[in-house]
Amino acid sequence: MIEFIEILKVIFLGIVEGITEWLPISSTGHMILVDAFIKLNVSEEFKEFFLVVIQLGAILAVVVLYFKKLFPFELKKIDGKNKIVSNKDTWILWAKVLVACVPAGIIGLLFDDLLDEYLYNPLTVALMLIIYGILFIIVENRNKGKESKINSLKEITFKTALIIGIFQVLSLIPGTSRSGATILGAILIGTSRNIAAEFTFFLAIPVMVGASLFKLLKFVMSGAVITANEYIILAVGMITAFIVSILAIKFLMSYIKKNDFKLFGVYRIILGILVLIAGFVGVI
Repeated sequence: MIEFIEILKVIFLGIVEGITEWLPISSTGHMILVDAFIKLNVSEEFKEFFLVVIQLGAILAVVVLYFKKLFPFELKKIDGKNKIVSNKDTWILWAKVLVACVPAGIIGLLFDDLLDEYLYNPLTVALMLIIYGILFIIVENRNKGKESKINSLKEITFKTALIIGIFQVLSLIPGTSRSGATILGAILIGTSRNIAAEFTFFLAIPVMVGASLFKLLKFVMSGAVITANEYIILAVGMITAFIVSILAIKFLMSYIKKNDFKLFGVYRIILGILVLIAGFVGVI
């Protein structure tokens, strides 16, 4: 039987994942710090698998909150009868999302092991936290008072989607933050903050599902078997991440209606310094 303290650890990890996955502050940076102090009593192989698959709970939050915008079918009354019709605009949106996922998908598949081996370390994470924190502040200062060119999802062209997707490649470097890279890139090319955030949320669905399936395949091919306790850990982590993600997404969308991203930039810089210090003193 799984110990209660392990359940508490998983809940805490789910809370951290649910908050940091959607805010542009790097879930990886936070997970590295948390892992230094909260050790799950599981194998390294399962922990690596868990930290990716727990994101599926976070994805479900996006699907629930934006179901009407994401589901390509709707019920309409035609000639007095209820009929299910296809929404062309939603299919086009999904096509743009998939186009944006291509660059990171290709690079991620080709270099996954190399990225894990050479870049998944406290120094890289700390530097990316600080660098992108500074960039957020610079970009927001540069854009202050400027009118956005793209103010709706329909106005995102396939070319724009591809450019945002190229920025998403940067998030393969730990500490960058997937949402941070794509939001920053979208703002740089003239997208409003709220549309940049929404498109980033939608990008997460195929990216995280693909990453989870990829990690599952590697986990299974390694010969590892998930135990009953590990299934409980996965379920608790995903449910917690789902609930917290809903709150985090609602907070972010409400926050950016009246505020910019500079506060997140300052937070990233502070977190990056903490990661550097923790690495220097040997805590992580």
